[in-house]
Amino acid sequence: MQEHTVLGKVALGYAPMINRQREVVATRLTVFPERPDTAPDGTALLAALQEVWPTAEAAANEPLKLSPRPLDPALRGARAPTARPPVTLNLAGEGLLRAVMTAMTAGSPATQFMIEVPAFMAGDAAIAAQLRQLHEAGNLLMVKGRPLQPLTAEVLSLFSHSIVEMGEERRNGEATPEAAAMRKITTVQAGARTSEEVEAAFLRGAVAVLGWPMDDAPPKPSSRGSVPSDVNTVMTLISGVERERPVAELEAVLKRDPALAFRLMRYLNSPAFGLSVEINSFGHALMMLGYQRLKRWLALLLASSAKGVNATPVMYAAVRRGLLMEELGREQGDAEMRGEMFICGVFSLLDRLLQQPFSELLPNVPVPERVAQALRGDGGPYQPYLELVRAMEQESMYDMRERAEALMLGPATVNRAVLVALRAARQLDG
Repeated sequence: MQEHTVLGKVALGYAPMINRQREVVATRLTVFPERPDTAPDGTALLAALQEVWPTAEAAANEPLKLSPRPLDPALRGARAPTARPPVTLNLAGEGLLRAVMTAMTAGSPATQFMIEVPAFMAGDAAIAAQLRQLHEAGNLLMVKGRPLQPLTAEVLSLFSHSIVEMGEERRNGEATPEAAAMRKITTVQAGARTSEEVEAAFLRGAVAVLGWPMDDAPPKPSSRGSVPSDVNTVMTLISGVERERPVAELEAVLKRDPALAFRLMRYLNSPAFGLSVEINSFGHALMMLGYQRLKRWLALLLASSAKGVNATPVMYAAVRRGLLMEELGREQGDAEMRGEMFICGVFSLLDRLLQQPFSELLPNVPVPERVAQALRGDGGPYQPYLELVRAMEQESMYDMRERAEALMLGPATVNRAVLVALRAARQLDG
């Protein structure tokens, strides 16, 4: 990825947009200016983001999966109802939002970005004119919060969705003209943190949720159930790779589950892996990579073996945690440490994915002691990095800054790691 000086002037957080089927349909990227009294260059920021989400992709977006019914034609915007951008931009700060909107209206259309607009700004005549330009260019716009004054029907027609924070639902039910007008736009719920809150949001009629359903109570030892066969297979492989067992023995284990073997080959041949030749067997992979490099991809395979209604968003988080922690460790210049940080990030949600506490999982999944320390919450060199990643997931500017400073990582280093990891994760998702 190129060097972008603007990355030293912002802080980045990220979260998924999840539909009713618990599919991740887009990434929400929250951008904070490092100094609230200044607005970073909007054009430079878009150039950095377009390395992860290229403009060309806007013409080939996947189907919009937010709503089970077609949107009211008056609320669709210029974009076809069957297309969706891969990312929504939550630009924290009026100055930053104005700078990015100006860059988007002055330059080439960046229709791969959905734009979140505070309702109080949408009532401004100058902002409304820019919104109209973005709308006509094909951008999807989402309004969030409550307007200071009722928005006109013309302005409301520019928005495809209304973002509602947890706790605002009752107020949005008030019998006021502006509340009635806002209810005509489909709702995206923000701030849900547990499975119950996510389910409640969909029961209230939300078409999507922004955030991580990961704050459920941790699994208890008594909740342990039978381990799925594919999970057992991957655990056996990880154990065999850790002990450097013969290739024939490891291949025999993998042959028990052809579907699992297919998923592993898909990961190894993804653009994110960067191999110049196609991997066609486990033995070939071991020859090309060696035991330790292969172990990290088995970790990814284990995380993707989870089942359950909310497993997909948690797997989405686990993959990004691993890639981001590995990238944050690049400054150390130690390949072994980066590999362990990747495994630490992926496995940090393994208890929720497999519904077993780490006290039961760790004896069966061999990990280095430095990784086990972080997973148990006992400190060690990797726990501060894991806390930094969690702060990014929570889109907490104060916590992100505090964690990064404790690790002596500058904003540019952290933000570049975020974008590199998100780009690699998208390649794996494909």
